This record gives sequence, C-alpha cells and structure tokens, in this order.
Amino acid sequence: MIKRKQETKERAAKVAQMRAVQERRERRRSLLVIAAAVAVSLLLASVVGVVINRELNRQAEQEAAANAPIEGVEEFPNLPVNHVAGPVAYEQTPPTGGNHAGIWTNCGVYTKPLSNEQSVHSLEHGAVWVTYKPDLPADQVEALTALVQPNSYGLLSPYDGLSSPVVASAWGVQLTVEDANDPRLARFLEKYVQGEQAPEPGAPCTGGTGPA
Repeated sequence: MIKRKQETKERAAKVAQMRAVQERRERRRSLLVIAAAVAVSLLLASVVGVVINRELNRQAEQEAAANAPIEGVEEFPNLPVNHVAGPVAYEQTPPTGGNHAGIWTNCGVYTKPLSNEQSVHSLEHGAVWVTYKPDLPADQVEALTALVQPNSYGLLSPYDGLSSPVVASAWGVQLTVEDANDPRLARFLEKYVQGEQAPEPGAPCTGGTGPA
C-alpha cells in the first residue's frame, strides 16, 4: 500500500513537472508570437511612414515646380475687366486681358482665327489661349492639339501677325516659343489654367460662342 502511494505521488509529480514545462513552452511561444507581431507592426509602420514621407515630398516637389517661375513668361498687371461693345485696341498680340465682349469663346480647338474680344473673356474665366502662325507645319499643329485638346479650359487657334511661331496667353501673362514641343508650354498650361491670376477662375468656358 505504501509503495503504491509513493508511485502515485511520483506520477503526480511527473505530471505536474510536465505540465509546468508545457506551460513554460506555451508562454514562451506566446511571447515569441507577440514579439513577432510587434516587430511586424513596427516594420509596417516604418514602411508606411517611408511611403507617406516620399509621397509628401513628391507632392511638395510638384507644387514647387508648378509655382516656380517659367522662363520667358511676361507679365501684364492691372488689366481692366469691363464688358464693352465693339472692337478693343489691345497692347499685346494676342491680347492677354483687358476690356472684352460680353460673351466668351467656348474652349476647344479651332482651325480658324478667333475674336480677340470674346477670347479675352475666356481668359477672364481662367482659360489659356494657345495661338500659332497660320503657316505652322502640320506636325507642330498636331503637337499643339494633343497638348491643348484634353484641357477643358484650353483654347487653340491660328493667329495672324504673331512675333513667334507659338504664343501661349493667360490673363495677364504670356509666353512665346519657337517650337510646339517646347516643354514650357505644358508647364504654362499647368500653372495658369484656372490660375489665381484670372479674375473669374471657374466661370464657364462653354455656353458661349463657337463649338461647345
């Protein structure tokens, strides 16, 4: 009887020891899982932080580039904004702003010259008017069309009497270039379409005159 009791105690002690070992293993495993989860979380947070930081830097660089001065752009401040009837004698060719017609030119691509007075009204609404010499080579005109056409506030038309092959105008600013592929044209559109320089940015560029 005494021997049986001793064997029972020994078995109980072994079971308790095994349970203790198992519990220690489970605690160790749980700690490892928690540590791994924390490490993964920290790693993900670090990666997300890097991605967010890169995106913020990219946006800051884009904003700085958009706001940076464009070489060759001339500025014409303090232009009047009155609606008038009849022709207006503009100082710039093409005009960059000033008194204008009560109706605007619908934004779009045109193959014939446009009215100065009506197109200036479009500039007032935040449009950019790209003009070119009527004898500009066809491939150059195609390049300008590809640049302007996707923009809902872009105007493109031939223009007699230009000093350069291509002239881009927005309200109060103008850029002359020798080639339709000049990268400054795209920057001009990006910067001045609906830009702060326009008296009425966001006003419509449809519902006026010409093809809608």
